[in-house]
Amino acid sequence: MVREIFVKNMVCDRCIKVLKDELRQAGAKVIEIELGRIKLDLKDAIDRNKLDHILNENGFLLIDAPERLLVEQVKIELIKLLQHLPLQLYENLSVYLENKMGQDYSKISKVFSYTEQVTVEKYFIKLKIEKVKELIQIQEYNFTEIGQLLDYSHINHLSSQFKNETGMSMSAYKSQYKSFRNFLDKIV
Repeated sequence: MVREIFVKNMVCDRCIKVLKDELRQAGAKVIEIELGRIKLDLKDAIDRNKLDHILNENGFLLIDAPERLLVEQVKIELIKLLQHLPLQLYENLSVYLENKMGQDYSKISKVFSYTEQVTVEKYFIKLKIEKVKELIQIQEYNFTEIGQLLDYSHINHLSSQFKNETGMSMSAYKSQYKSFRNFLDKIV
């Protein structure tokens, strides 16, 4: 028998590796693991207290409430969307999420906004700005190319959003000695 659990704050491949290693060390048989979701074999499963301890020790939380699960799934879908550049969103974000989540966008939006105190669209902009920071730091692309990779129609639009989110221009950010990137699980 398989137990499927949902986990908050799993935002990258390193998160997956850490949890997989920790759970295996605790004697759990991990059948499948991906961002935000783990399938465990129940016959080798660990108890709830041990699972909570492993998750908490590594900065993760078990998701029990359906609303929290919906919010975390939205976040994961948006993070996945930005993992493969150039960004290829051929439809409105609302339609994309409806298709991915299998739910009406008005419900998704309402639950997300209520739970996180920010709209889905604003959250996605924050994620995109973190990706811009990452791309600036690796210094492989100029600002125009970064804008194109993230599907901005014009560099001025990207520049404006970047300044609104960070309080500084992209040039000022690039010239900083120290980066000011936020961890994806700390954006909201």
